[in-house]
Amino acid sequence: MSTWKERKQESFTGERALFASEYLHIEDSIFYDGESPLKESHDITLKNCSFQWKYPLWYCKNIKAEDCAWLEMARAGVWYTDNVQIERTLIEAPKNFRRCSEVTLKEVSLPCAEETLWHCKNVIMEQVMAKGDYFAMNCEDMKISDFQLVGNYSFDGVKNMELHRGKLLSKDAFWNSENVTVYDSFISGEYLGWNAKNLTFINCTIESLQGLCYIDNLVMKNCKLLNTTLAFEYSTVDADISSKVNSVKNPSSGMIQAESIGELIVESHRVNPEMTRIIQKEVQP
Repeated sequence: MSTWKERKQESFTGERALFASEYLHIEDSIFYDGESPLKESHDITLKNCSFQWKYPLWYCKNIKAEDCAWLEMARAGVWYTDNVQIERTLIEAPKNFRRCSEVTLKEVSLPCAEETLWHCKNVIMEQVMAKGDYFAMNCEDMKISDFQLVGNYSFDGVKNMELHRGKLLSKDAFWNSENVTVYDSFISGEYLGWNAKNLTFINCTIESLQGLCYIDNLVMKNCKLLNTTLAFEYSTVDADISSKVNSVKNPSSGMIQAESIGELIVESHRVNPEMTRIIQKEVQP
């Protein structure tokens, strides 16, 4: 049986200050002026700690951090690390979480989240706030709830994702994604969901210019489309819209049901009009 050791109220400096540590509880401590302080470590818990320099957790396993902080220069903080849990933590540093697995983030703020959470697997996020472009590129198996994001090009290439109660201000969200379901969320951003496969929205409110195009199997249930124009181009779609749609252009096939459609553009030389059923509850004059 391994024996855990404690380190409290210390300041760690120099490159690889605690390299290859194991079974260590670190509390009320600061890591600064030195790269890769915990590289190649495993079974580490951190409480009320601050990382102030680059690459703090690379090639690690079994990491738990609570009430901690990553300052701006602690960039590229958690890479190639498995089984990492972070709670009640502020992460100012960009480019965090790269090629990690079993990642859990709870009550985490990421105000500088550029290029964050790339190529990660088995991710759980609860009450997370992020700001930055290219968030969560090419991740797999994600479960997210109570999430807020300001940043473009989010979730590009993501696979097998479930999102509940999200608020996204994000141009080009969910491009090239596969098997994504979004519940009870608000999304505002141009060109939503292009080139996706099996993209589902349930009880969502969406605003998007040329959104929801080039999608293979788009499903929408009880959704509202606000100020959404030129929607569904070349998409196979099953959409139940509980609002007006400003304009629809050249859907490939399926069914679109809406309160009304301001402008319906169907070009017979580009799509077969008979392949899509259009139902408007309010007939336009």
